[in-house]
Amino acid sequence: MTYNINKMSKKILPLAAMENLLKQKANASRVSNDAKEALRDALEDYAEQLGLKAVKFANHSGRKTIKSSDIKLAVK
Repeated sequence: MTYNINKMSKKILPLAAMENLLKQKANASRVSNDAKEALRDALEDYAEQLGLKAVKFANHSGRKTIKSSDIKLAVK
């Protein structure tokens, strides 16, 4: 198995957290490593998109600080 160093260094969320989410919240009995990685990739992509929208809302309001209201607007 070959690893892309750039891709690996970009990952923020731990795989153990993905397993916990799937087991505790989705009642999965077993979770493969590929499934954990796929969920992590999807969640990090979604979080990035939400973050970009939230930054736009904060900037539009003349702020540098992102508030919970910016995140909530980005989710809608």
